Amino acid sequence: MFENLTEKLQRVFKNLRGEGKLSEANIQEALRQIRMALLEADVHFKVVKQLLDGIKEKSLGQEVLTAFSPTEQVVQIIRDELIRLLGEQEAKLRFSSDPPSVMLIAGLQGSGKTTSTGKLALWLSRHGHRPLVVSVDVYRPAARRQLTVVAQGAALPVYEGPAGENSPLELARGARREAAQTGRDVVLVDTAGRLHIDDALMQELEQLRGALQPVEILYVADAMTGQDAVRSAEEFHRRLGITGVILTKMDGDARGGAALSIRHVTGQPLKFVGVGEKIEALEPFYPDRVASRILGMGDVLSLIEKVEQTIDQKQALDLQQRMLEDDFSLQDFRDQLRQLRKMGPLESILSMLPQVGPLKALQGAQVDTKELAHIEAIINSMTHRERLNHQLINGSRRRRIARGSGTTVQEVNQVLKQFVQMRRMMKSLSGGNMKRRLASLLR
Repeated sequence: MFENLTEKLQRVFKNLRGEGKLSEANIQEALRQIRMALLEADVHFKVVKQLLDGIKEKSLGQEVLTAFSPTEQVVQIIRDELIRLLGEQEAKLRFSSDPPSVMLIAGLQGSGKTTSTGKLALWLSRHGHRPLVVSVDVYRPAARRQLTVVAQGAALPVYEGPAGENSPLELARGARREAAQTGRDVVLVDTAGRLHIDDALMQELEQLRGALQPVEILYVADAMTGQDAVRSAEEFHRRLGITGVILTKMDGDARGGAALSIRHVTGQPLKFVGVGEKIEALEPFYPDRVASRILGMGDVLSLIEKVEQTIDQKQALDLQQRMLEDDFSLQDFRDQLRQLRKMGPLESILSMLPQVGPLKALQGAQVDTKELAHIEAIINSMTHRERLNHQLINGSRRRRIARGSGTTVQEVNQVLKQFVQMRRMMKSLSGGNMKRRLASLLR
């Protein structure tokens, strides 16, 4: 996400670093370039003006002009202004003091509303809540079935209502009663969507809001539609009074205009972002982390959280011990590949790394997931003894492994070569110089 904008801003900072000192003239030129970068990223023109006014006011201060590292300070000013624009702090969900808490999920058809309902239910269940989901879209034949499939795939309960019930309001009321009776503390109501905003849709949503008194009305917007998503969110807020936004398809949005504009235009915070197709691919929106990613500083905190959620802690400790004992095997290599694939698209993981030093070369790298599957197939075609001791694998064994995995001997050789290189790297990092080596990457 934000690849195009990040690349253009990095170019601005590089030009600034080439200056002996900062002056009003070169700051004005930098602001002109930033303006163009933001507009090309499809950021709303009012947002661009507000952001640039804040940057200009602080960048032209005497404190910056006489600072020891003025360029770095300008970068920090831009980061601070971005954070202020995006909302300062994470906007948490609100819950009723008298459960169940009802949350309406609204949006246009095709924005990812039903999938986001399932994702949010899973996120809630993993954070101490007991959600119940219900679809009140009685107009599209497959809409309610779609939510059932999404929810059941994650073992989440669905309220389907009595056979033949076609009243959105009665379905929602039934779900609330069911939740109260079964100890469910949150009801997520997946409302009907339309291809465009119309009075019938808004009247139905207003009726649901009046009867259910939801603690949250979350608007689901498709980041890929840019300013169309912003305009739709603005209209929904005007008619319905939304309390927050879930921005979907952020992983595919290289520009970032919707993310940077939607809070300013609606006055309501981004609460979650969808970052992939899997039901686990929903993350809280952190303004400071997003600002850092836009500026190429990475998002190491989110990366650490993703690792903690995915990686088996006992396996990680066992692996660390084997690394210290120089006992890293092909079986460990395969297990690590499996853990890595669980974390989601590798391009998304790489985008969380800072764009500095040798890490910069990783940005935009295309990782072929089929290649990872081939590597795993090759290792699976080895015997248990071969996986534990790669030195046993001679020419005839390599031919057998190639036949068993449907690959070539050359591909088997390449995997073994990659493994030996990784083993050598891990051995060097497991010594007392690890901290020094890691620190040198960020210089």
